[in-house]
Amino acid sequence: MVTKEDVDTLKSDWLTDNTIAFWEEYLENETLKKYPSSNIVLLRPSMAFMLMQTPNPLDLKQALPDFSKTTHIFLPINDNRNVSVAEGGSHWSLLLVSVIDGVAFHYDSLSPSNWNEAEVTARKLSHLLGKPLTFLNLSDSPQQENSNDCGVYVCIIMRHLLLKRLLSANAKEKVSMSMGGKLVDAPGGRKEMLRIIEGYRKEGERRRSHDESRSSSPFQRSSAPRSPPRIDS
Repeated sequence: MVTKEDVDTLKSDWLTDNTIAFWEEYLENETLKKYPSSNIVLLRPSMAFMLMQTPNPLDLKQALPDFSKTTHIFLPINDNRNVSVAEGGSHWSLLLVSVIDGVAFHYDSLSPSNWNEAEVTARKLSHLLGKPLTFLNLSDSPQQENSNDCGVYVCIIMRHLLLKRLLSANAKEKVSMSMGGKLVDAPGGRKEMLRIIEGYRKEGERRRSHDESRSSSPFQRSSAPRSPPRIDS
């Protein structure tokens, strides 16, 4: 659930774990569901952080999704190194692992800030998958112009790679995963995410109002019989 604090960060601040997790859930519901044959995993920030921090990633096997048929994994990377501090860190980047190609692509909007964290995570994931992964830090990734937009860059680049590269490509063609030359509209991205959250909020209110009106109706099914309303003559 997105909190008021999460919404407030979308206006101009550093995005929270919860906001990025919401975006991943949104992409799953609105995009990935249209491609039931795809085997793409959007790993939540909390799980990506646990993977980076856990000495033996095999200990997380029961908590993580089953990657046996997965082709690609998106992982938001955070530079928080203190496992006791929730919502810690000061920078987000994106790791996209192509399991079928054995390559981990790193997109950092303040390159090379999260190079070490991303490389460690790729190494842990390689151990978990039981296959080697080549780590590639893509130095031509779009760069942010301030200190607060890193999470927005992660969300926008994630959607672009998912929609424009992975889901739109023919299975037989080779796809470039470089984001070189791609412009990221961070202010526009923030506004769009706020609109999406507001849309979900209004839809939730509409459904609750509908459910309440149904439950108050004397014709609503219940275990005990209820009398219909009398007509004023």
